[in-house]
Amino acid sequence: MSFPEIQQPNPRIRYRAVATRASDPHTIGLVGVGLGLLAFWIALPPWTTRELAWPIVIGFLAFALGLSAYPRGERKLGAIAMFLGVVGTLGAIWLQTKDTDTLDSILTAGLIASMLRFATPLAFAAMGGIMSERSGVVNIGLEGMMLGGAFFGVWGSIITGTRVGGIIFAMVAGALFALLHAIFSITLRSDQIVSGFAINLLALGLTGFLFNSIYAGGIRDEVSRVPNVNLAFLDDIPGIGNFLFDVFGNLNFLVWMMFLAVIISFIVLYKTPTGLHIRAVGEHPKAADTVGISVQTVRYGAVVASGVLAALGGAFLSIGFVGDFSENMTSGRGFIALAAVIFGKWRPGWAFAATLLFGFGFALAIPLQHEADVSENLISALPYVLTLVALVGLIGRSVPPAAIGKPYIKQ
Repeated sequence: MSFPEIQQPNPRIRYRAVATRASDPHTIGLVGVGLGLLAFWIALPPWTTRELAWPIVIGFLAFALGLSAYPRGERKLGAIAMFLGVVGTLGAIWLQTKDTDTLDSILTAGLIASMLRFATPLAFAAMGGIMSERSGVVNIGLEGMMLGGAFFGVWGSIITGTRVGGIIFAMVAGALFALLHAIFSITLRSDQIVSGFAINLLALGLTGFLFNSIYAGGIRDEVSRVPNVNLAFLDDIPGIGNFLFDVFGNLNFLVWMMFLAVIISFIVLYKTPTGLHIRAVGEHPKAADTVGISVQTVRYGAVVASGVLAALGGAFLSIGFVGDFSENMTSGRGFIALAAVIFGKWRPGWAFAATLLFGFGFALAIPLQHEADVSENLISALPYVLTLVALVGLIGRSVPPAAIGKPYIKQ
């Protein structure tokens, strides 16, 4: 019995396909972006190059590739490559003016651990924002829900004498703020953005009033804080040393809960019927209603869940990170989390990556102020500059759920 001969692909066709792909403007733009980042990266530990030629040449190539892609249909990607080529080169030249020891003291495993800590409240709130907005309800009130969780987490911790009580108080407070937002946005069909800002103002006023009424001279009672999780087995691993321990070995318990929240958010949204219902009412509520899905019930559940998650982010700030409360201690983190939601295109994984980026901005500000002699005011603005970059769509235009912000009226 004979079998037909299998035709081998023509090598010329294969090479032609590779060459076509390599000359594609999108590929050229992506390579330019990578080179722009590389121009800056090679001036950082562990390479810490002291030769000016390397970042200049790499940055020039990034700019040239961006300039090539720009007029060929990749205007945004080309502009990013040119921008990174210039900024990456200038940043590398600036870094070469700093001592190697100074750079080594800034870029450490501790910096990554700090990034995770600063990203934790943002990630909790971002996951909450995704839940709410995937169901079709804009949640500008994440800031207020975080602030409520921060105050009531401390208050509950003091009243009950346990950290568990503090977490429960925070979650309930966040759920109540979110429920109020849901009533105005879903049942009363008021403007969702106005309702969210009202929640922020209510939380700011209420927590400030209660704090000054109950703790006029500051919190003197002992706050039961959420402990850190010590992973001693990560210490002194052969070939790695203490690196993993310095990053993950002593993180707060709520940081690990944040990782779990990101994973659960992804599973719920994309692997369960509940997530399908949430996405359905956020995209086509009338079609979802037609097949028997209660649009209001799903949206109420999603908004309340967003309040609980945002409040956990606030609780981390007060009883996990600081062990205290101060007025307006969230300092706009709810809005940064909302930017992460947009940056991540309403997807848990990408939104989490965005919170890591913003968390890195917060973490980097501290050692730069101490070690690199950079203006405190300038460096403090870094996370907010990154937020603005995300909001103006520098990375890419995000398409929100089709029915977001639109009240549903059952026919």
